[in-house]
Amino acid sequence: MSFYRGMTCENITIHGDSGTPITAYVAKPEGPGPFPGVVLIHHLPGWSEHYIETTRRFAHHGYMAICHNLYERSGEGHPDDVAAKVRADGGIPDAQMVGDTQAAVRWMRDQPEHNDRVGLFGSCSGGRHAFIYACQENDVDACVELWGGRVVMAADELNDKTPVAPIDMTKDLSCPLLGIFGNDDRAPSPEQVDQHEAELKKHGKDHEFHRYDDAGHGIFY
Repeated sequence: MSFYRGMTCENITIHGDSGTPITAYVAKPEGPGPFPGVVLIHHLPGWSEHYIETTRRFAHHGYMAICHNLYERSGEGHPDDVAAKVRADGGIPDAQMVGDTQAAVRWMRDQPEHNDRVGLFGSCSGGRHAFIYACQENDVDACVELWGGRVVMAADELNDKTPVAPIDMTKDLSCPLLGIFGNDDRAPSPEQVDQHEAELKKHGKDHEFHRYDDAGHGIFY
């Protein structure tokens, strides 16, 4: 694997759902490319330092990477404070997330150094969001779901922001899926991961799940 110690990093503005301007952090390896692309969908702690650093880490390993701020509409401030506001408000609408993420994917595909391959990467709520996006859109080539919570949802958990349980979208998954899960996690629980995988198998979807004993939520962190 190549290592790119030189890179360019910056904040940019993309036009997300309904044309709303949102900020995204991008990192590009030094050189002409072409480079594969990764769109990072951040977790419920928000557009945090961890995700900014991970965006640069992908560039270090030869990927163009972009991480867009799904919580920008909730105001400015420390990511923990903004995330707390989003959590108290019941999260963000799934449809809004799809519109914002589509803008990040389009930005990636417009870059002259890009090799026309795009993967999604998300953890926790971002893993759930990545799975939803890969089921609703067909413009990505791979999806990585790290312990996506609330993929399996009961009927009484659905609302205007989350009107459909992601597991019920499985038949429309448009790309291969890599899943990473800890067997001591409760969100999702091992039983929910079993249901998730059973539905993927039912619909013949290309997937690979890795499950780790003695590992809880957030093992990648």
